[in-house]
Amino acid sequence: MLASVFVASLTFQQIEVGAISQAELAHAASTDWWPMFHHDLTHTGYSTSTAPKTNQTLWKFATGGSVYSSPAAADGMVYVGSNDGNIYALNAATGVEVWNYTTGNYVEQSSPAVTNGVVYVGSGQGSCVYALNATTGAKIWNYTAGSWVDSSPAVANGVVYVGSEDRNIYALNATTGAKIWNFTTNLEVESSPAIANGVVYVCSVDSGGCVYALNATTGAKVWSYTMLNGAYSSPAVTNSVVYVGGWGDGVYALNATTGAKIWNYNATYWVYSSPAIANGMVYVGSDDCIVYALNATTGVEVWNYTTRETSMWDYVESSPAVANGVVYVGSDDNNVFALNATIGTKVWEYTTGGRVISSPAVVNGVVYVGSEDNNIYAFGESVSVPEFPSYLAMPLFMGAMLAAALVLKRKRSVTAN
Repeated sequence: MLASVFVASLTFQQIEVGAISQAELAHAASTDWWPMFHHDLTHTGYSTSTAPKTNQTLWKFATGGSVYSSPAAADGMVYVGSNDGNIYALNAATGVEVWNYTTGNYVEQSSPAVTNGVVYVGSGQGSCVYALNATTGAKIWNYTAGSWVDSSPAVANGVVYVGSEDRNIYALNATTGAKIWNFTTNLEVESSPAIANGVVYVCSVDSGGCVYALNATTGAKVWSYTMLNGAYSSPAVTNSVVYVGGWGDGVYALNATTGAKIWNYNATYWVYSSPAIANGMVYVGSDDCIVYALNATTGVEVWNYTTRETSMWDYVESSPAVANGVVYVGSDDNNVFALNATIGTKVWEYTTGGRVISSPAVVNGVVYVGSEDNNIYAFGESVSVPEFPSYLAMPLFMGAMLAAALVLKRKRSVTAN
């Protein structure tokens, strides 16, 4: 009788473990990953993930150089570049290094894009675009451009789109790295391409500053729009509107089909930051130390938040991430801010040891972001699997032993018969 009770108890525990495992698998399949710069091919910067309400640090990982690159998170891993010349792959839950790959030089502001088991990223003076095995870090191919690659790649339909300071926008075969086409602008391209409806949207720091719309298949120009000054910002595209920051003349909303201006909002200083779009709002940082929230339809300011200014140079170059009603953004005053997305009040802040130019990624209730202090930070709460109470440990062990003995006895009986 006692043996049967313990066997029943053991069986119950096995069923529960199986149920947890299936739930975890289902959760992993439904996780809203952040696999590239600003979350998706249209660079909305918006995630359906839960997000931390406090600045509790889950982990931090030290690299050998400043981290301006923005993390990508996919399949339980975080990928990010550092100015020590390495691409790092870290366990998303623990921050433990899984692998690193040493490039030819700095990995500055280029942020990894992860798709189909491959990590794509650019490097600085090495002037290369790399394709690395996402599991092992082994190099698959690299393509050498004519100058630094600070642009973050976007990968769509087997093609890698990326800009370079050699004035070109490249389309590369995602499998082989072979060039499919390139489009030459008048000055360097640090912007990351956004892809929507067969069109590539990207900016150049051309004299006057241009937003380009290119045919994704051929590279032919569909339209271009000239702003007052150069454009380092990366476009965000939603509802047939392109949103982008200008260097000296604020934020623009352009018709995605024609390039016609819908509205522009004049911030008081340069906008390097790339807009995030969520719930009918545009969120963007500016070099006047302010994070702005604008009505996406009209461009009217809804709220603004001034970061803790320690000097006139405390820009907000980081591109905001929006999740669970909160805007997450870094600042040159060394802080990461969490702001209420509706009214702009501060939810929390965290002070790092250097400027936070890196743009946050939000996945599975955790915010990942880099800092000039050489660290990669993960903000969130750890999740632990409940353990059995200690007073049940011995009975369960005895139950397991009795169950094993009964099985062995039955096998011997069957063999004897």
